[in-house]
Amino acid sequence: MLRHLLRTVNLFDTAKSALFLWILAACHSSGGATQGRGLTYYESYDPRSLDPALSTDVPTGEMITLLFDCLTAFDADGHVLPGLSDRWTADRAAQRFVFHLRPHVTFHDGRPLVAGDVKRALLRVLNPATHGGRVWPLLPIAGAADFADGRARDVRGIEVLGDTAVRFTLTEPLAVFPKFLAMPVASVVPSPVPADFAQHPVGTGPWRFVAWEHDDYLRFAANSTYWGGAPLAESLTVRIVPEALTRAAEFLSGRLSVVEVPFGETVKWQQEHPDWLKRKPALRPIYVPLNNKRGPLRDPRVRLAINHAVNVPEILRTVWNGRGVLAAGSIPPALGGSDPGRRPYGYDTTEARRLLRAAGYPNGFNLQLWRSGTNVELGRVAQAIQAQLAAVGITVEIVSRDASSMREAVRKGDTDMAITDWWADYPDADNFLYPLFHSASAGPGGNYSFYSDRVTDSLIMLARRTPDQQAREALYRRIDRRIFDAAPWLYLWFAVDLWAEHPSIEGWDIPVVFNGQHWTKVRVAARR
Repeated sequence: MLRHLLRTVNLFDTAKSALFLWILAACHSSGGATQGRGLTYYESYDPRSLDPALSTDVPTGEMITLLFDCLTAFDADGHVLPGLSDRWTADRAAQRFVFHLRPHVTFHDGRPLVAGDVKRALLRVLNPATHGGRVWPLLPIAGAADFADGRARDVRGIEVLGDTAVRFTLTEPLAVFPKFLAMPVASVVPSPVPADFAQHPVGTGPWRFVAWEHDDYLRFAANSTYWGGAPLAESLTVRIVPEALTRAAEFLSGRLSVVEVPFGETVKWQQEHPDWLKRKPALRPIYVPLNNKRGPLRDPRVRLAINHAVNVPEILRTVWNGRGVLAAGSIPPALGGSDPGRRPYGYDTTEARRLLRAAGYPNGFNLQLWRSGTNVELGRVAQAIQAQLAAVGITVEIVSRDASSMREAVRKGDTDMAITDWWADYPDADNFLYPLFHSASAGPGGNYSFYSDRVTDSLIMLARRTPDQQAREALYRRIDRRIFDAAPWLYLWFAVDLWAEHPSIEGWDIPVVFNGQHWTKVRVAARR
């Protein structure tokens, strides 16, 4: 079926666009990613927009990361780095922050960056007349919520200090706030923004916009005057390739620089292309929230029994192709605050039956396990869990629904159990504690187990206002231990990302967060 494709080209740089297209054509005519000096990446669907204010999805966020900068940034391993701000300070309470702009930064159209641009960009995101993105990273700023709701004309917590610094005052202490400012929605845009900005973006980032053929590809050219140094490659094309097997075929044909290995072909790629593969533990737990407010699951002994009744290592190996690290908590092992010495719950059906008898359920009971009908892999895991819980007398009915219906039911607390995962918004243990277990986050906030514990709540808030990294990580470990002992989840594993890098590519790494790969240090190697 024919589809309408809208081409958009950055008209202010027509000559460079023409040069870019010539370079790209040369690359494709000689083998795509394997030849020439251009890079080729992909997304599974078209970005929503190229306007940071409308950033709500991963493809949009990844493209915005190429075009724009924030005050801070993440690297591929999730470390927070200086961005447009080359340094910042915080008071002892972690409630006031001053960010100093690095000098001589310009937008792609030549305009110099000043501190006023930072405030105007953030106000634009929060403005109720224009915002349509995920504004939550900015809501800790004093007055931001009132401004976003139309109750105030300004955000009192953002102060411009001349042309070179911005001071933020928060409603309450938040030590991880600099990480919030690395989110795509906090990108700095020129003021006023150019016409048709969402389709013809102008930022300060390492890549300049060239063209966008909707549902087909986006093209970018290296920003030769980038403050962090020009990208090593001349061009970057991002293709829209929805199907995993199609992406794999395109990679094998030399038309993609990197590709995530299709889940069902894990063993094949490990056997046939081991030298191409890169692995990295993801900031993504796979788990089953056990609704702590429903029926037998109110009893922690029942929840512990479920954890002992499921042979998680076997399911990880046989159903999930070994692409995971067993979970003994909710904090991914790559983050500070995780406890590498803590052991997962052991598979022990005798102990599971003992706990069930102690809880008053010697003959078991019935539960529902919800799953998304579109996620085949998680569906197979659900079936394995169903079979193993049956062995200790727990009869599980699998309820398959579309993703949105399942999400709504889980958020309302209408499910006993639901197999799901959690993708990191920002690489800090706080992102795996406050939204997942604080009582204020119950339901829509991310706490799908409806776990509620006053001590845990107070410890999480204490960690949030602890500026010292080492002390905060010690609190994270303490919190994670307390929650783990209460077994609000059936703990499964943390996913391990598995990608293939074309032999001609150098300098690429798997990012643990979607906005951690800027493609500035990636290049096509000289032919040997």
